[in-house]
Amino acid sequence: MSTAEVTAAPADVYTPEARADDARSLVKRCALWGAGAGLLPFPLLDVALVTGVQVKMIYELSKIYEVPFSENRAKAIVGSLANTVVPGTAAASLVGGVASLVKSVPVVGTVIGLAVSPTVSYAVTYAIGRVFIQHFETGGTLLNFNPDQLRDHFKAEFEAAKADAPSTTEAAKAAADAVKAEGKPAATKAS
Repeated sequence: MSTAEVTAAPADVYTPEARADDARSLVKRCALWGAGAGLLPFPLLDVALVTGVQVKMIYELSKIYEVPFSENRAKAIVGSLANTVVPGTAAASLVGGVASLVKSVPVVGTVIGLAVSPTVSYAVTYAIGRVFIQHFETGGTLLNFNPDQLRDHFKAEFEAAKADAPSTTEAAKAAADAVKAEGKPAATKAS
């Protein structure tokens, strides 16, 4: 995902509606990228890519809302929020790790992992984005983001996103369409 995708205007002409529209569009696009990354059949590689998409999304949201960004803080928050819905994950690198590790079981594991991982990846990414939009819109920053205070909101967004998550086929198509729309081959895409 390139930084050119954020269509932020200078703060004095960036209306709250335009900012919110850009933020929602970014979150939806990143959630689809997350679902696409969840389709990768390689255990834990998908997790690393989804985490990268989530951190990049927070970076782009920080730019939209003109909030200072810290990659380490973003990774810690992603891990903390993900632990809310994927119990036992202690760090961002393990988000969705259970669904990812299932893929290592020959044949059956791959099928189950490919059915579950895109949905979880989509929903976690979407929920993280929605929580950050709400936090930034109320004047919050990465430094004063308190995952414990936002867990219930995150859980609600996660459950809503699961219901709205694309199927495996839809996730693959959306990822391919996103690559085409940007005019870059997937192999050279930097998220």
